[in-house]
Amino acid sequence: MRYILFALVCFSFQFSNAQPDSLYLKEKPKKYDGPQWKIKNKASVDLSEVAFVNWNAGGANSISGLLGLESSRNYSDKYFSWRNNLIMRYGVNKQQSRELRKTDDLFEINSNMGYKPDIKSNWYYSARLNFRTQFANGYKYPNKETPISRLMAPGYLFFGGGMEYGKRIDKLSLYFSPVTLKATFVLDEDLANAGAFGVDPAVLDDQGNIVVPGKRIRKELGILVTNSYEMEVAENINMVHKVGLYTDYINNFGNVDLDWRLDFDFKVNNYVRARFGSHIRYDDDVKTSKETDVEGEFDEAGAKIQWKQFLGVGFAVDF
Repeated sequence: MRYILFALVCFSFQFSNAQPDSLYLKEKPKKYDGPQWKIKNKASVDLSEVAFVNWNAGGANSISGLLGLESSRNYSDKYFSWRNNLIMRYGVNKQQSRELRKTDDLFEINSNMGYKPDIKSNWYYSARLNFRTQFANGYKYPNKETPISRLMAPGYLFFGGGMEYGKRIDKLSLYFSPVTLKATFVLDEDLANAGAFGVDPAVLDDQGNIVVPGKRIRKELGILVTNSYEMEVAENINMVHKVGLYTDYINNFGNVDLDWRLDFDFKVNNYVRARFGSHIRYDDDVKTSKETDVEGEFDEAGAKIQWKQFLGVGFAVDF
């Protein structure tokens, strides 16, 4: 890494010609303060708006809003680290002559627990849990009749154990788990029967009637590697990088699922900030479809890279 943490310890001595050496003042060793909890909460609102009046180049009035809440509860002592955070986001967009549309929707919980037997070591025996889903129905606009996603359809759960390197574990982490359970939940009956998000679809008879309902849970066991890094790239500009790589032992081993987030926060003052974010995903279980020559029928087009980008200006409050 380019950045190395230097520790500089300074000692000061007071000397008086009238006093013997035994009266030299010595700095007392620092006492260990004991276990510590660090609690952070941040609420944010990001807005963007475009309006036109007699604009000869044309255009449509629009307004977008994104509400966010992040909360963390982190514990640490000499040997033990336990980091927990909750992320909630919901965004909408309203454009002239068009219905309200969802732009972002996330509910995510993370819990990372680590123990190092040697106080000088930067390696932790670690266990990790990640769960995420969404709040509201998702649609393939302009079609708002048939949801393509719902609350807990999908829902994802990762749980496993391994080793984690973290010299400053709240800023830099590299985690490797040779045994991680991935569970995909599709609790909506219609989506489960359609085999959405990789679950086994329903078995139909010749008349199209359901003989065996679709599975609502898909379980996998594989390898998970994650890396997170936070740094200040310039004054009042902070960058957060998070990437996760997962491959299943049984189903197509070596085919890697990717989840990569890169966010930049531009601080204007204690309340106003701008944010630029990029989120790339690839999941081999999430298949796309393409229209056929027959109206209303679709063919599977395989998995594709998913990309989401965000740029907004808004308000953030720590509490």
